[in-house]
Amino acid sequence: MATVTVISSSIHLPTSTSLRPSQSLFSLSQLHLPSLQKSHRYRHLSPVRSRQKSPTPLLRVSAQENPVKKPEPMVPPYNVLITGSTKGIGYALAKEFLKSGDNVLICSRSAEGVESALQSLRGEIGVQHVWGTTCDVRVGNDVKNLVAFAQENLKYIDIWINNAGSNAYSHKPLAEASDEDLIEVVTTNTLGLMICCREAINMMLNQPRGGHIFNIDGAGSDGRPTPRFAAYGATKRSVAELRMQEVKNVVVHNLSPGMVTTDLLMSGANTKQAKFFINVLAEPAEEVAKYLVPNIRSIPANGSTKPTYIRFLTGLKAYSQIFSRFAFGARRNRYVLED
Repeated sequence: MATVTVISSSIHLPTSTSLRPSQSLFSLSQLHLPSLQKSHRYRHLSPVRSRQKSPTPLLRVSAQENPVKKPEPMVPPYNVLITGSTKGIGYALAKEFLKSGDNVLICSRSAEGVESALQSLRGEIGVQHVWGTTCDVRVGNDVKNLVAFAQENLKYIDIWINNAGSNAYSHKPLAEASDEDLIEVVTTNTLGLMICCREAINMMLNQPRGGHIFNIDGAGSDGRPTPRFAAYGATKRSVAELRMQEVKNVVVHNLSPGMVTTDLLMSGANTKQAKFFINVLAEPAEEVAKYLVPNIRSIPANGSTKPTYIRFLTGLKAYSQIFSRFAFGARRNRYVLED
């Protein structure tokens, strides 16, 4: 335990109005101050007298054991793990990270999907930079095995992206949703996300470089109603809560890719309104990844330790594209034929 020597009978602790109580510089309870009356160490101490003005009180702490170490700086190439990354935006992100020179671990529930994605990525980038394994994020042991696989092959993970998600390919009102669909959506998007965050945090806490976790949100995350996929919207609303964490050496961020022309989105292009917004607002996964990856990589590169929200489709961009559609007919029938 650290040895504490009190030089003055009064201690003035620095205060800061910009910090919340939970973020105070330190707490007296953390110093383990022994009782001056009961401890024999302090019997020889007597009041210090001086004709000079009282010096600024000092608190000397000798902490020879368990010194606090700052995380080592993160330098590229980064080791990146992406869940649900054998297709769609997850696959596009993996490909873009590989193009940037990083090492990437992909995973999916489907062994066939993992093998197919590996062959494709290795054919374009090279065998030595990409690894893959099966993982069902809803199962704790699967995610633990994913961490073990990452540590065995890459030693550590700098960037963990929680992309795995599902809407059960269903676009129905809640009253018409089946038990199977609700269980699929909630266990994948909420339970799976929590399990992945837990295991990623536990792994990164012990890494000299620390780590960054990025959770992908979606429709409903801003609190707006999603009547055609209420369960999905409810699960994405919960994503923001997982960013409200204070974890040493680990920073949790949010990613918002907007509307991406993946199988999940296009499966719901069966109403006039859906077709309109898909044509006006959606973008291919490759285009979204080209924007997101440099912004993700800039966070460890700059040594940032603050939670960040990276958005591809901002409100200003969305309103601008909707205006262009009404004013000039822009993006009509871009992906699907409108009625």
